[in-house]
Formats: sequence, C-alpha cells, structure tokens
Amino acid sequence: MMSVPALADAFRHYAATWPHEPEVQRFTDWLAIMDRPFHRETLEGHFTGSAWLVSADGERVLLMHHRKLGRWLQPGGHADGDADLAGVALREAEEETGLRDLAVVPGIFDLDAHRIPARGHEPEHWHFDVRYVVVARGSEDFAINEESLAMAWRPVSELAIDATAETSLRRMAGKWLASRKG
Repeated sequence: MMSVPALADAFRHYAATWPHEPEVQRFTDWLAIMDRPFHRETLEGHFTGSAWLVSADGERVLLMHHRKLGRWLQPGGHADGDADLAGVALREAEEETGLRDLAVVPGIFDLDAHRIPARGHEPEHWHFDVRYVVVARGSEDFAINEESLAMAWRPVSELAIDATAETSLRRMAGKWLASRKG
C-alpha cells in the first residue's frame, strides 16, 4: 500500500527520470495542498490511476473505446480514497477488461492532467492521472464491460505514429518503445 509520502517520493523520482515533462509539479502541488486528493468528491479534481496494459511480449497495448468520453483510452479510473495508485491501476485494468494474471511494473510510467467535461450533476473537473505499466501474463481474451463501447489490442509501434490517437497515448507509446530499446 503506497502512502502519501511514498507517492510524493515517486513523483520526485519521475521528475528526475523525465525532466522535460512539465506536469510533475502540478501533481506534487495537488498532493500537498488538497485535503482529499484521492476522493472524487473533491470537485475541483482528484487523482486517478490508469494502466498502460501491455501484452506479455510487450508488442501490443489494450485500449478501450470509452463509453462516456467517446475516445480510445487506456483502462483506469477513480482512486476512491486509495493513495495506492498502482493498486488502483491494477484494479481498474481487471474490472474494465476482465483480464486476470496481470502484474504492475513498479514505478510511475506517465502523468497526465486533463479536464473532464461536466456530466449530469458532476461539474467539469481535473483528473490527475497517474499511469503504471501493467503486463498481461496470462490469457489476452478480454471482456467488454459497461464502461466500454469496444476494446482492442493495438500494436504499440503503430499507436506511436497514429495521428488520430490521443496525444497522451502516442506519448506513452513512444516512452514504451524507447524503454525497450535500452
């Protein structure tokens, strides 16, 4: 279980690893100033956890066509009070894909702050999304749930250059490909 101080340390490590990414300070500040940064009831914004869910061979990533947002995205969701965002990413990956035998790679893989549009009684707000690599070690037979319109395994190399893909997906694909060259 990750504590708030451990998450702050993880943000510092991420900043040292990816010094060109400007989002880290926003995440660090949000963690420091908000009373309940892991609760969706914090209406200005809150932390979420997501999974860069890769096949066992590392060649493909599983994406979902998000029902509410109408976009292809990685599995992920609200922390619901849990500061262990790697655990949140794993839980959401299992719930949203039906896959089991998943493993989280230690360390933050990516950070992305993005606005979520107002919907129903929820006002527009920020998601401070902390992303982790999650590896599918067993069956890759996914199950679509109510949060998805569709799911698909996509070659990471194709996603990295797909101009129609979300910017953050292309960034993660590029990071993943670079990490495998070393």
